[in-house]
Amino acid sequence: MKIIIITLPDFFEREAFFINKFFADGLETLHLRKPKAQLDDYERLIQQIDSYYHNRIVVHDYFELALKYSLKGVHLNSRNPKKPEGFLGTVSKSLHSSLEVESEKDKFDYVSLSPIFDSISKQGYNSKFSIQELKRLKNKGVIDEKVYALGGVTFENLSIVESLGFGGAMILGAAWRVI
Repeated sequence: MKIIIITLPDFFEREAFFINKFFADGLETLHLRKPKAQLDDYERLIQQIDSYYHNRIVVHDYFELALKYSLKGVHLNSRNPKKPEGFLGTVSKSLHSSLEVESEKDKFDYVSLSPIFDSISKQGYNSKFSIQELKRLKNKGVIDEKVYALGGVTFENLSIVESLGFGGAMILGAAWRVI
């Protein structure tokens, strides 16, 4: 099962060290998501990450950095709804309903569906889906290898995520508990 780690929304001391360690330990993709960050701060963090790993980073903001540093991809959101012109890397998007997944997933390299479980990092962001509903969506082909589970995903519940047919998992809160 593919795992994507999402950064915490705020910068913290030694963050680049931990990101480099995740990559050295085999992480294939990291989503750099700092919604309130300034361009300079975003870029400074990218510069502190070993350039060998830049092709594993997906940015949620400042898409020009994806071009400048040959990053893996961009993640579309309400702040940045369009990919940069000429960008050839991966493009992903967060979705929040089965209808969105059905109509949107084929437009992207992968999408996330959330919240699958009650969020660890966002207070009050609780699961919208029962296990039965997720199984139905798997059987209907809505959930497949292009759809990643997000929201309350932990290393302990990855087997559930996998059994529900998700192509991978996006982990935020649980990934940073070690810090």
